[in-house]
Amino acid sequence: MSHLRFALPLLLLPATDLLADNFERDDALKLPDVVISANRQVQARNDSSAANTVFTRDDIDRLQPSSVTDLLSRVPGVQVAQTGGRGSLPGIFIRGTKTAQSLVLVDGQRIANASSGDSGLQYLSVDQIERVEVLRGSRSVIYGSDAIGGVIQIFTRRNSQPGVHPRLHMGFGSNKTWERSLGLSGGDERTRFNLGASLDETQGINWTRESFSADNDHDAYRNKSLSLNLSHALTDDVEVGFNLLDGRGKSEYDNPDGRWDYDLRKSVGQQPYTDYTVSSVSSYIDAKLNDRWQTRLELGHSENRDKKRDKLSDEVSVFNTYRDSVNWQNDLILNEQNSLILGGDWYQDRVRSDFDYFFQRRGLDETSRWNRAAFIQHRFQSDAFSTELGLRHDKNQQYGSQNTWSGTFTLPLNPDNQVLLSYSEGFRAPTFGDLYYPGSSNPSLKPEHSKSYELQWRSQLTDSTRLETSLYRTDLKDAIVARQENYYIPYNVASARINGFEATLKQELFGWQSNLGLAIIDPRDRESGHTLARRARRTLSLDLDRQFDKLGVGASWQAVSSSYDDEMNKNRLGGYGLLGLRSSWALSREVLLSVKIDNLLDKTYARARYSYDEPNFENNYNYREEGRVWMFGVTWTPEF
Repeated sequence: MSHLRFALPLLLLPATDLLADNFERDDALKLPDVVISANRQVQARNDSSAANTVFTRDDIDRLQPSSVTDLLSRVPGVQVAQTGGRGSLPGIFIRGTKTAQSLVLVDGQRIANASSGDSGLQYLSVDQIERVEVLRGSRSVIYGSDAIGGVIQIFTRRNSQPGVHPRLHMGFGSNKTWERSLGLSGGDERTRFNLGASLDETQGINWTRESFSADNDHDAYRNKSLSLNLSHALTDDVEVGFNLLDGRGKSEYDNPDGRWDYDLRKSVGQQPYTDYTVSSVSSYIDAKLNDRWQTRLELGHSENRDKKRDKLSDEVSVFNTYRDSVNWQNDLILNEQNSLILGGDWYQDRVRSDFDYFFQRRGLDETSRWNRAAFIQHRFQSDAFSTELGLRHDKNQQYGSQNTWSGTFTLPLNPDNQVLLSYSEGFRAPTFGDLYYPGSSNPSLKPEHSKSYELQWRSQLTDSTRLETSLYRTDLKDAIVARQENYYIPYNVASARINGFEATLKQELFGWQSNLGLAIIDPRDRESGHTLARRARRTLSLDLDRQFDKLGVGASWQAVSSSYDDEMNKNRLGGYGLLGLRSSWALSREVLLSVKIDNLLDKTYARARYSYDEPNFENNYNYREEGRVWMFGVTWTPEF
């Protein structure tokens, strides 16, 4: 009910007015019916032109996900291809696009590795997260490069109540898994803060089959996370703030190829692991200059550090990337029907690695690259229809100027139904790894470009039933792929095409809350006609939950059809279905017990394969996933 009291006044205000008073942006992060990532401003979900899914902290507590990727797998149109147990590298495919074609933000800051394009989502602690927003479809006008498939934004924990509020969580589960976290939040009328720390550990499972005796071990995972959010209202119209998220630890994995021993002249086994750090820090000033003009300036820095080691040798390799950024946005209300978003972005990526990224080009080392941009978006809204038209100009140090357009026409059929027709363009500059990684790179790569078309229907069928559907098409030009028969050297294909349909149904019946997500896609390389790797054509996700006074119960079902692990469509991955159960019991206002069982039926399945040189090589086999696992937890939130 406390969230509902926040929601009513917020949702009755115009979108840009939501930022007018102290802390209303932080309060909005608690609400399920608003979205911030679509236009970098608070607006009602139903007013956003982007197909979106929102998970609040209440949703996270109810669903009890073990990781961010576990949460994302519930989103229609989002597929996760894990390469082992907890801490393993995931592929994130939004609407059939690959990991590097979707943008991941933490509190507004890009966190992707500038070398690989991966964002290290497997290393983010769920306990340090307040909210996750997923935008499906290109948002390149607002965010520029990488936002072809969509945007995932993660917001760190926030405080919304005055006073001091501690919290403590302890959990234990299968595979000697431990979860420990503590936090402290507080504030007054002018200042708010939230400080949290967590330690997650698991013995893990053996991700691959035994190629060497050294492979026959469990691949453990350890994560230490720290988050800090601080905001202070200098005046009624000016707020400043600081955000920090830091995750670091150790993740063990297998290398079935082994390490080449020059003395023995053969491959020998390894026990490799990664020392990793994923961090993001930002500060901002948010000011209401007058009744029609809101401005926000953000400065950010993110790091993605990766040091690979081997317990059985002295081998060490380092891949570190760093990013500095400045974002400035202005929200202008022209009149009751017209509004503008004007902004500018700048960021610079830097790479530090053991490998040779120092390709000489016009006398410059290819270890850094900047990008600067300006964008404008106009919105017209009336009772009869509304429009949104945006333009962005990016200038990349390496690839020059890039222009992207987007437009949306919204037609309200009646108060409960609306239809949206949209067009959007996007682009992605190749990563440092695409261009310069030794042995599997291509310095002559061109940027990828996309054009997307979408038809949405949103309907409030009854007071307790909501349906949202999307029919879309994405055309990729100069898509970058790395094929097995070409020794995984990336190159630009002529084009790729993705057709898809998504549907989300939310229903409340007899006290049960259900969330059903369905996605059907056809992603193809138009040059070869093959299905894009690791994309299942059909996915379904269902969550059922009910609260019986102090007892909460829930169940999840996920079904995924078959896919191919390689671009040549020779390595087939079978479909699978997973069932999970969960429950919580409030012993008192301060103590909550929780328990869950994932993969209740103990299904054997795989979302990725390990491949050597040839599609039929004997060492090609599936990465192992966890079987039936359980987790028990206790959360204590003392009141003062």
